[in-house]
Amino acid sequence: MAELVFYTNPMSRGRIVRWMIEETGAEYREEVLHYGTTMKAAEYLAVNPMGKVPAIRHGDQVVTECAAICAYLADAFPDAKLAPEPARRGAYYRWMFFAAGPLEAAVTNRSMGFKIEGEKQMMAGYGSFEAVMDALSVAVKASPWIAGDDFTAADVYMGAQIGWGLQFGTIEKRPEFADYAKRATDRDAYRRATAKDDALMPKDQPAA
Repeated sequence: MAELVFYTNPMSRGRIVRWMIEETGAEYREEVLHYGTTMKAAEYLAVNPMGKVPAIRHGDQVVTECAAICAYLADAFPDAKLAPEPARRGAYYRWMFFAAGPLEAAVTNRSMGFKIEGEKQMMAGYGSFEAVMDALSVAVKASPWIAGDDFTAADVYMGAQIGWGLQFGTIEKRPEFADYAKRATDRDAYRRATAKDDALMPKDQPAA
């Protein structure tokens, strides 16, 4: 079986990927990298030219970007049943990449003080922050999980995005968002992943 190597830092989106790996039950080796030093070293830049974590190496396959890693791992470890059958993946792909695209862009822009007005909203992939929040509300209320009745990799990614947004005040505090985030994170794999990342936190930094 190909070795799975996980490149991360506990103060990064690597927390999403660790949660996903824990959901798969796969064995893995972690490499904890540090900002400004080992993340920018030539050895790691050969893995991810962006010099950012997370990333994974699975045998001869290298994957970066959290949503892509989650989708890859769901396919690489099918026994965990973290992806629907291919014929039923419409909502799975739709909402995972909605979270990676419009949701993250809208939240980031708003947090940095950018507000897109009027006709310029047509130039932005997400339109407006308000439209994204309304679409997100539709997504989490449509079914128990984001892609239907079963928990999937899309719920790892979406659950992390909503959970962080509520924690840091970057998304609206709607009851349906809180309910969904609670369901998504009330899992043994999430608790295992969080405990491992918290144990790696610098002593002068609070755990997430």
